[in-house]
Amino acid sequence: MKSLLRIGLAACLFMALPASAFAMEPLKIGVADEPYPPFTWKEPDGKWRGFEIDLSMAICAAIKMPCVTVDTEWNDLIHALTAKKIDMIMSSMVITDERRKVIDFSIPYYSTAAAFMGSKGSVLVLTPEGMKGKVIGVQGSTTHAADVQSKFGDVATIRTYQTQEEANDELVAKRVDVVLADKVALAEFLKEPQASGLAILADVPPGERGVTKVGAGLRKEDKALTGEVNAAIATLLANGGYDHLAKPYFDFDIYGLPRK
Repeated sequence: MKSLLRIGLAACLFMALPASAFAMEPLKIGVADEPYPPFTWKEPDGKWRGFEIDLSMAICAAIKMPCVTVDTEWNDLIHALTAKKIDMIMSSMVITDERRKVIDFSIPYYSTAAAFMGSKGSVLVLTPEGMKGKVIGVQGSTTHAADVQSKFGDVATIRTYQTQEEANDELVAKRVDVVLADKVALAEFLKEPQASGLAILADVPPGERGVTKVGAGLRKEDKALTGEVNAAIATLLANGGYDHLAKPYFDFDIYGLPRK
């Protein structure tokens, strides 16, 4: 009888406990489904690797939440977030006022410059006269695409691609003259054998959105989560954890911003 009572009491206590005490729903981290080394890429075994993957896992550990990586088309990331298919975007998404109208961002977790890549030995002058007649490849739905269309759309042919990988392939095949993208990602691509005839030709000057800040995208209503993510990033920057995560991927300070 006492055994039955103990079992019954344990069952009641079990039922009274919140579900989070037994199985916390994992935080779904959204990344673009294309390879974007050294930030994100998928190994042959299906596991996601890269700096942003490692950083997202460190953030989740800091806020004591399990996480799972969910790959989504780049163009659909913001919609997936607002539709609650994912809970946070960690996919080299630049913080812009236009995007802030729809979602919130964490504090920046890295910064970078934009650059043009083309054939070695080529000269590229970033003026309307210098870009006249050029065929420029760029990934669609990015700040780079908007900027190059605004600045050179009247004098050059702008071709947009679903992924940066496609734009790079078009350059290798000489179907475009140059591509515009994140300089760090371009530098990583230049390590590949197929890029042996290519080089960075010109950096986008600061002040023309040359230096951009990247943050985690979050839903506007998830204020508490945004606060926790901000605190986690700030702690990692302060205690050396960020630099430890970045060291295998970069030989320079990828954060690139003043640290408080």
